[in-house]
Amino acid sequence: MLRDFLNIKKLKKQEQNSSRDEKLNKNLLHRKNKNKNKAEKRLKRASKMKKYQLEKTGEISRKKRIRIALLIVTTVFLALIIRVAWIQFHNGDSLQQMAYLQQTLDRKINPKRGTIYDATGEKILAVSASVESITVNPVNISSENKEKVARKLSELFELDYEKVLKKVSKRSSIETIAKKVDKSKTDELRIWLDENNITTGVNIDVDTKRYYPYNSLAAQIIGFCGSDNQGLMGIEAKYDSELKGQNGSIVKLTDAKGGNLDDEGEEYVKAINGNDLILSIDATIQGIAEKYLEEACIDNVCTDGGNIVIMDPNNGDILAMAGYPTYNLNDPYVPMDSKVSANWDNLSKEEKTAEQQKMWRNKAISDAYEPGSTFKLITSSASLEEKITDTDNSGEFCCTGSITISGVTIKCWRYYRPHGSESLRQALMNSCNPVFIGLGQKLGVKTYYSYLNKFGFLRKTGIDLQGEGGSIFLAEEKVGPVELGTIAFGQRFEVTPIQMITAVSSIANGGTYVVPRVVKGIVNSQTGEVKNIEPQKKETVISKETSEKVLSMMQSVVAEGTGKNAQVKGYSIGGKTGTSEDGVNTGKYVTSFVGVAPISNPKLVILITLYNPTGEGGHQGGGVAAPIASQVLGEVLPYLEVKKDNETEEDVKNKVAVPNLEGMTIGEAKKVLKDLNLNLEYNEENTENEEERIITEQVPVSGVEVLEESSIIVK
Repeated sequence: MLRDFLNIKKLKKQEQNSSRDEKLNKNLLHRKNKNKNKAEKRLKRASKMKKYQLEKTGEISRKKRIRIALLIVTTVFLALIIRVAWIQFHNGDSLQQMAYLQQTLDRKINPKRGTIYDATGEKILAVSASVESITVNPVNISSENKEKVARKLSELFELDYEKVLKKVSKRSSIETIAKKVDKSKTDELRIWLDENNITTGVNIDVDTKRYYPYNSLAAQIIGFCGSDNQGLMGIEAKYDSELKGQNGSIVKLTDAKGGNLDDEGEEYVKAINGNDLILSIDATIQGIAEKYLEEACIDNVCTDGGNIVIMDPNNGDILAMAGYPTYNLNDPYVPMDSKVSANWDNLSKEEKTAEQQKMWRNKAISDAYEPGSTFKLITSSASLEEKITDTDNSGEFCCTGSITISGVTIKCWRYYRPHGSESLRQALMNSCNPVFIGLGQKLGVKTYYSYLNKFGFLRKTGIDLQGEGGSIFLAEEKVGPVELGTIAFGQRFEVTPIQMITAVSSIANGGTYVVPRVVKGIVNSQTGEVKNIEPQKKETVISKETSEKVLSMMQSVVAEGTGKNAQVKGYSIGGKTGTSEDGVNTGKYVTSFVGVAPISNPKLVILITLYNPTGEGGHQGGGVAAPIASQVLGEVLPYLEVKKDNETEEDVKNKVAVPNLEGMTIGEAKKVLKDLNLNLEYNEENTENEEERIITEQVPVSGVEVLEESSIIVK
């Protein structure tokens, strides 16, 4: 019973414990659920917060992106607007031009370059003849015809096939194949194109080519043109703007591929031909000067060539300006000198250029030389004008063989046999250095330099030719007594031949400085109107009285002095010889002669300058240069119909009119001239087959009166 009671009690207690545990478990579960709910709520709140923050951040990012996108779009839009405005307003014209060029086929038409005439207006020295140029439009030549066209063009015009094919195959609107082609060649091309039914892509257009009918005559004055008809030398370059004219064109619209638009015709813009020029150069006088210059340079072995200038002192006209060596204007890059041409292929590029420059160079205007005793004419003129002396004061001067200036002794050229007592006339006839040194000292540096300036030696002459050089003098403030002494007799300074002859022309014409000229008229190609270029007369250099005194002394120099070899029968010739060193201690000399003819009424001034004559005749002006003046003036004066000072009826009877020999054979011409008591001369090595060789040029030309036994030069 007790046991039962205890068991019952134990059971009750267990039930109580179990109830308590259950209650605790419930409480724990409730708290756990409660905590779980709280955690879930916190989690939910955190999740909501995070979600809110993410949504908030995303919204900000979208707005930022939108703003950035708007900014970018606006910037690009503004840039496009600015670019369009720039293209429209700044580059519009050039782009329009580019578009026009892309959409048109523009073929240039070269104008005829103006003709160059000699002083007579009858002889043509340079002329442009019609030729043709070949171009192709590669896009208009079918692919199956490209090789065929390239082959024919290369064969016909002797061109490299691969280069022609490359041009024909290009994706371009136009390519140049050949320029300045003779019509016989282009006619052959026309026939071939017609036979092969090729109607598009090959163009034959009118072009011009420069020809020089007299080949080398006046080459260094006229100059020549490049392949584009632009003047490169001489008159061709100096007057290029007058001669070249204006290009014309053939314009045709094309499609985007360069093909022809059949509905559109060609627009033809006519070329305007260049203006013609009338030179002061007389072709006959030029031919005479060149003939005797060449002979002189060869006979006297002038290693550095020479030149002859003939000038009308009254208006400045250059009647002739010959240079040696020279060149053929129709083939200007090949030397005429047989020795040089024989070795041409062995020369380097630099050596070839040097040889070409030598023959192209017009030394008469570009190169300075030491004038020597010819300059005593300037010292004489200044001394007479300043009334320091007079022409015929007997015994006024005395040559002892030398003169000492500031401790320096300067010898006379004839120091070994002094001239003794002399007047100014005799001093000039004898070319006595001490007399002119003394006159220079009396004039003084300032006065002497004022005359150098008046005579044009301290400036360029202004002749209308390219490449004029200037003189080389000491600055006035650096000239001492010794320097003045050497200047007074023509040494230790340099002048150009054109300066020298212009100065002597001032003496010959009565004392007025006249600017030399080569072009005296321009003919408008459109209207035919002639624009005469008037002579430019400058200041009075010396009085007429002084001029007459100096001319009188020059006549004595030729009549009895060092210039005797310049005499011309029937004419009163005046002149002065000169010999000088070409540089200091070079062993080279320049020999010269300046002359006036006739003294009674000067029509011509002639200057002959030979550079380093090394022949047996020596290098003295009286022995080498003066005889050339006699030969030239002996033909030029009769040609100009200058009346002799003592002409008789017999002299008139001995004149013969030159016949027209052009077209005759050499043999025929010899027979004709023999009947007229005239001689035939031609400077060609090959003298065979005289009955077959045809004469193409002659100097003098037909109709000119010459003395019997004169020589007629032919080519």
